[in-house]
Amino acid sequence: MRTSRFNILHLGAIALAALVLLQIIWNGWLQPLSGTHRWMLPALTILPLLPGLWICRRNLRRGVLVGGIVCLFYFCHGVALAWSDHAARLPALIEIMLSLSVIGALGWDARHYKRKPK
Repeated sequence: MRTSRFNILHLGAIALAALVLLQIIWNGWLQPLSGTHRWMLPALTILPLLPGLWICRRNLRRGVLVGGIVCLFYFCHGVALAWSDHAARLPALIEIMLSLSVIGALGWDARHYKRKPK
């Protein structure tokens, strides 16, 4: 894979970073917890996404793979909240869209990936 070319995996990494930003906005600003531990919920929702972004710096395909595996849980979380909580429906739908973007980018790249002959 050439690093100078923009491909679908870059879109997956951008969607992964946008999912981190969504979690910060959603849990830190739109629906913050009250009390002394207001920072805990945003931190706990961001932490699973960080290894995928960290790995993307070194190996884009592997980083999006790790992020895609984690995004399966965020997809389930978004679907559950979209059905159950009317106030959180818009952020939940955005979470679903971003999760599917990461997973779709990973699947699209895997479809066109050819291994180098030994």
